[in-house]
Amino acid sequence: MNVIKVDDEKCVGCKTCYKACWLDVIRWNEETKRPVIAYAEDCVECNFCEISCPTDAIFVNVDYTRQFPSPYIPRVN
Repeated sequence: MNVIKVDDEKCVGCKTCYKACWLDVIRWNEETKRPVIAYAEDCVECNFCEISCPTDAIFVNVDYTRQFPSPYIPRVN
């Protein structure tokens, strides 16, 4: 499984990573004003959260040993 880490010392609470995550892997905690990695297993390694962070506070460590699904190849009759 991928590991997504947030450096709380660098995080400024701008919500950029939260808004960048189109799969809802990252949630937002209103009390702490910090991102919460809620569904790391659903991460598709787009790294948009990491690239978008203005303070480099988020890092996606991709699990390259994970099995990827076989490509769909339609049958031709």
